[in-house]
Amino acid sequence: MGGSTSGGSANGGNGSGGSNPTVDAKALVKALGVGTNIGNTLENTTTWETGWGQPLITQTFINGLASHGLKTVRVPVAWDTYANNGTIDAAKLDRVKQVVSWITGAGMYAIVNIHWDGGWINNEKGSPPFSLTNEIKTKFANYWKQIGTAFSGVGHQLILEGMNEEGSWTTDGQKYGTPNIAPLNEMNQLFVTTVRAQGGYNATRALLIAGFNTDIDKTCVSAFTVPTDPAGTGKLFLSIHYYTPWTFTIKDKNDANDTQPLSTTWGSAAEKQTLESLFTKLATCSSDKKVPIILGEFAVTRGTDPFVREAASRVAWMTAVAKASVSRGIVPVLWDTGSEIGRTDAAFSPEFQQVFDSVK
Repeated sequence: MGGSTSGGSANGGNGSGGSNPTVDAKALVKALGVGTNIGNTLENTTTWETGWGQPLITQTFINGLASHGLKTVRVPVAWDTYANNGTIDAAKLDRVKQVVSWITGAGMYAIVNIHWDGGWINNEKGSPPFSLTNEIKTKFANYWKQIGTAFSGVGHQLILEGMNEEGSWTTDGQKYGTPNIAPLNEMNQLFVTTVRAQGGYNATRALLIAGFNTDIDKTCVSAFTVPTDPAGTGKLFLSIHYYTPWTFTIKDKNDANDTQPLSTTWGSAAEKQTLESLFTKLATCSSDKKVPIILGEFAVTRGTDPFVREAASRVAWMTAVAKASVSRGIVPVLWDTGSEIGRTDAAFSPEFQQVFDSVK
């Protein structure tokens, strides 16, 4: 893996320029290794970067991530909140570019996306949910033109990710409804086509398209299609997140008459089998659709009294996810907001250190 922003070849080394045709997403999997998110920071929609109690990102922190052996850093970003009539704030854009330059300069890969950002892409008030409008499509393409142009000179160590957890369900009488996948397919295609047209390294860099709600079951269906890429085949990744079972990983309280009570432990034979089955399904989907997977988020919260998660169960779940990913050629990227990786020197928690050691 190279240590500059001049670009990366299929095996993680430096490329020769924006027209370098050798980027191969599948071959990049090993170079991407194990990664983490800088969560609850640049995607904050109230007070950018520090609004959720996080410190400013420093180069010392980024260098610490590299020194601890991480290879990929996902940088979630809120762009629309701070745009002015569709124009991204120049200072915000420069700040993201600075963070990316620290990541790639430390020899790691960076992933930059359009994160939730108020939910404007999902259009949950539409009928049916996730209905696209010309306004949404125009705004989406406009932002990716600006982001793509700004990063056109940054090499292949940067991966651009179109969306985050987008996709709502129609209400057709089923428990969760039917995924409305056609709009997601259209937005993924718009993302790829728009970024490719911005020139420089965008012409051939790896791009990360979104699964439906980044959910395995809702993405691994025939209705979900991989975009046609003007750069040719083999340069796209598919984004999936994993928080199953949510009653153990992220649910924070039990409600009255709750049919899915919160759990503080994990690791039964049935729970392990569910995890393995889902990751086998994901690997089959990846093979069938000919697109490698980046597991852009996985995590289990510590919980709060009286529902503090058992430390051994947290380690067991994270380890199982990481191993299931690596063994199937999937890139695991931890969702972290400072609880597993310190925001000053990037020191790992004892629990995450065990997880990392199991797959490094």
